[in-house]
Amino acid sequence: MDNNPTPSGDLCAVILAGGSGSRLWPLSRAQAPKQFLSLLGPSSLLEATVARLDGIIPPSQVVVVTSADTATGEGFGPLEPYAKILEPVPRNTAAAIGIAAVKARLAGSDPIMVVLPSDHLVRDVAAFQKSLAKAIEAARSGRLAVFGVPPNTPETGFGYIQAKRGSEPLEVEAFHEKPDLATAERFLASGEHFWNSGMFVWRASVILSEIGSALPALAAVLARIEADARSEIGFDGALKRHFADAPSISIDHGVLEKSKKLVMLAGDFGWSDVGSWDAVYDVSTKDDQGNSLQGNVLAVDCRNSFIRSEQRLVAAVNVDDVSVIETSDAVLVMRRGTSQDVRKVIDKLDQGNRTEHLYHSTVNRPWGSYTVLQESPGYKIKSIEVRAGGRLSLQRHRHRSEHWVVVSGTATVTCDERVSRLSANQSTFIPIGVKHRLENLEASPLRIIEVQVGGYVGEDDIERFDDAYGRSNEKASS
Repeated sequence: MDNNPTPSGDLCAVILAGGSGSRLWPLSRAQAPKQFLSLLGPSSLLEATVARLDGIIPPSQVVVVTSADTATGEGFGPLEPYAKILEPVPRNTAAAIGIAAVKARLAGSDPIMVVLPSDHLVRDVAAFQKSLAKAIEAARSGRLAVFGVPPNTPETGFGYIQAKRGSEPLEVEAFHEKPDLATAERFLASGEHFWNSGMFVWRASVILSEIGSALPALAAVLARIEADARSEIGFDGALKRHFADAPSISIDHGVLEKSKKLVMLAGDFGWSDVGSWDAVYDVSTKDDQGNSLQGNVLAVDCRNSFIRSEQRLVAAVNVDDVSVIETSDAVLVMRRGTSQDVRKVIDKLDQGNRTEHLYHSTVNRPWGSYTVLQESPGYKIKSIEVRAGGRLSLQRHRHRSEHWVVVSGTATVTCDERVSRLSANQSTFIPIGVKHRLENLEASPLRIIEVQVGGYVGEDDIERFDDAYGRSNEKASS
């Protein structure tokens, strides 16, 4: 068999991009999760995932399954080149994969689906593509192909696949949940257990049939989505109507553990889920002292440390085995080996009704972006950039007024019934409770400074009346 797959019209890629990457805070945030970030080079993890399919599946056959909030927030730009399925609510991987298969069937096709997480690292792309060729061959014969990674440490943070020894593809004997250390050490010594990579290949009709057998409740929701998608409300309307009724369960636990059609490819291609700062350190280039230094960093007499700066100078002196990650509004310092505990920080931020786990100081929106320059009780100052053709929602605020000063470009401002155009060095005032909108009808970017004044200047003080990007009147900015 040829170990190099060739492009085929019956192949598609389904990229799962719904995760939050909370263990990579403060760089990864709910509205800017790790799959859209450049952690290990110039490309984002999502872009690298698509790139490793080069020559096999063209970008036109890539569909990204992600949350509606992500697609209209931080992820809008990176997602723009690809077809998208927008989940109204998170429902785990079984539902995400099921709706991708349903959408293919609605288009009148039954493709072989290459299902990949959007946030993993594969260092040996050639080896990956050879394994992918075998997986595609297995899928053509009606099997469900999974990728298992040969373990090199007794990892307790991954699920495991147990497979029979022999020639590939291997018969799968069992799935195992994340083990304790003693069990992980036994798995490592056995030679029959592999890390579950979360990468799969199968035909759309086959996985839908397996979902029907193993998860009848999910199959019923998918059937309702498919039926309504054929009506006037269309696929997106059907998702909004029914997707929240789907059970939240992983494809592994809900379907694969019960399937008799499983085979496994042992993927020794430099895989990492880069799910924590410890994992990022492990795959990063290091100096002679074992340090991985990224960005504006000065390290003196430091050893075995991971230090990353996004903006400001980070200077470290005489420290060992620490991780330091700097962003414009937060700095994380921890001992290496404890990165799983970053979630405790997220929990405390959430409990305190803070937003540093949700947004960066610069927040991307479908119309452009804004940066919070300063905030104190009673006021907030933002720099706002509106891309060519961008328009904010028609909205009003209950607790704050806004002053807008145009820095460059031309602003089209709606304030109640009055529409005006403002150029550089001109300004306007938006009183509390007045419906208003900011637009850029020109071919170059619009930049303004916004000063908010009021008893409450939180980002959820917004009531939308019309939005060009289909966003509802949820707690979100502009």
